[in-house]
Amino acid sequence: MATDSITAAGVPGELAVRRRAGFDRPGYSGPSRSRRIPPIAARFLTEQPMVVVGAADGAGRLWASQLTGPPGFLRAEPGAATEPGAAAAEAVTEAADAVTVAARPAAGDPLAAVLGGPAAVGLIALQPARRRRMRMNGRSLPSGSGIRVTLDEVFSNCPKYIQGREPWVEPNSTPGPALRTGELTAEQQRLIHRADTFFVSTANRRGDVDASHRGGNPGFVQLLDANRLRWPDYQGNAMFCTLGNLAEHPAAGLLFIDWASGDTLQLTGSARTDWDQRHAGELPGAQRVVEFTVTEVVATARASGLRWTRAEYSKFNPPAPEGR
Repeated sequence: MATDSITAAGVPGELAVRRRAGFDRPGYSGPSRSRRIPPIAARFLTEQPMVVVGAADGAGRLWASQLTGPPGFLRAEPGAATEPGAAAAEAVTEAADAVTVAARPAAGDPLAAVLGGPAAVGLIALQPARRRRMRMNGRSLPSGSGIRVTLDEVFSNCPKYIQGREPWVEPNSTPGPALRTGELTAEQQRLIHRADTFFVSTANRRGDVDASHRGGNPGFVQLLDANRLRWPDYQGNAMFCTLGNLAEHPAAGLLFIDWASGDTLQLTGSARTDWDQRHAGELPGAQRVVEFTVTEVVATARASGLRWTRAEYSKFNPPAPEGR
């Protein structure tokens, strides 16, 4: 696939995007990352009932999938010397360099087969109630009924654009079949139109995967037609992981969650950054615009038993654009 022209000279995507966005000023050193999880972050992970994982399927298409479980199903661990059954993250006193997830995608999920073997993955743990998020990228291997990820990089993000909501579990929830289509149905378009949050999976030219979060007021994601949508790229912490990856490799996967019903909508396709300020001016708060073209859709009713309370919208959310 063609890459963004700003990386034509071999400049890493993140650096090229940062420069184009005006963050190449003297003294700016870029965002901070690590390969290890500090103890306070390890405790955060054990509190979460959900993590989103991004990876490429056998055809190279990127997807984002939701994994859920009781708090503790996600935990940080030391490196390969750890014995099975090691102490939970609460007891970790030194930084960890791996995470385990005691869950894998269901059989109909696009990443079910992929995560049954070695894979490059991106993970994001989101805690809406406290507006916290943590991203972890690395190499996954199956481990029992779940996965174990040796980490290449770990970083946190600012709390902007995270909608506050509390989780609860519907004990009698049964997942429906995963239904595949080549374009968005009218009902799926309505789910996207009312969404205040989604997750996006991207990869660089080497195949390293990242999973990220996007949020805004309902309507911030606009439907252009049954195969195209766009969203505003708001001011953030200038990491540009997602846009940097897209500059190198346009494949992307999106995950929308119906927080009240547990339904999920997974999209795979390609995305590009639109730098035209006339188009950004059509979307309140947009610094840039990202346009996504759908190639396949997977919809699953009641994908998990996890449910969430009504959202308290972030004070940082710009107004949703009018129309569409």
